[in-house]
Amino acid sequence: MSRIKQYFKRIVEAANRNNKSSFLMFIDIILWYVFYGCTLTDYLNYEFYKRSFKERKMYAVVRTQGKFYERINPSQYKEFFTVKPNFMKNFKEYVGRDYFIPENGIDKLKLFLKNNKEFMIKPIDGLGGADVKKMSSKEVKNLDEFLKYLEDNRMFIEELIVQHKKMNIICPTSVNTIRIMTFANNNRSEILYAALRVGNGKYEVDNFHKGGMGVSIDTRTGKLKGEAIDKDLKHYKKHPTTKTIFNNYELPFWNETKELVLKAALVNQNIKVIGWDVAITKNGPILVEGNRRAGFDLVQVLSDRGRKDIMYYVDNKLKKR
Repeated sequence: MSRIKQYFKRIVEAANRNNKSSFLMFIDIILWYVFYGCTLTDYLNYEFYKRSFKERKMYAVVRTQGKFYERINPSQYKEFFTVKPNFMKNFKEYVGRDYFIPENGIDKLKLFLKNNKEFMIKPIDGLGGADVKKMSSKEVKNLDEFLKYLEDNRMFIEELIVQHKKMNIICPTSVNTIRIMTFANNNRSEILYAALRVGNGKYEVDNFHKGGMGVSIDTRTGKLKGEAIDKDLKHYKKHPTTKTIFNNYELPFWNETKELVLKAALVNQNIKVIGWDVAITKNGPILVEGNRRAGFDLVQVLSDRGRKDIMYYVDNKLKKR
């Protein structure tokens, strides 16, 4: 089924569930896209068909987010984060793992494969977990051909992250990462929001856009709050496969995790708001990646309200400076 057909089906289903006209809903979608930059994804993810005008206006939709990021995270600095080998080098103090890029040559590739029986293969500048998969060194039959594959497809490989046993209890098939939004201003950093992203037990990634789910974190205690929610807005009191109850589940190394992202946020203050993905290992937290576009979709879905208040807070702080 094409993406447009999927959207159409979701709109009709939403209209039927809420006793609304699907035709009028389509008109509503068009108006909000034209005047406010609200995409189909925004409209459905945030259930605009249920919201008042005042509630809708508080949502950071795609157009609003784009303007916000360009204002506070200028795109000329994005490759510091978005090109993954750059990120691994720039934040080497915090990533805690080995990696290989094609320009390092065949000898270093051979050494990497010798030291890593399993590893992750990723696009150099990919987004949303696309084309990320786990591989075994046994699968590499010809070093020259594998190196050429990495070069031609702009891929790199990195050491497999082995997560803490408490993270494994929640879902063992994926590395369940913590998304933490930080704000750096005048050599000080703070946490704006935090949530845990959990795999659904079917994929090797935990991304919200790959079937994963999110659950809010109490930033003071490091405990999960409430239910998990997936991209289809289904709620889960416990994980569908492991049956782990989400509410009040305490994450390990929480104070160390906060300390890590608050330090990392100060490395490049040209990018003021960053969405960090943090994995928790048996030895503590490590950075998986940092996102210049920190992502308001997960935050707003879990908050069940628009979070332009975060944008207002950041803008006001910068104006005072």
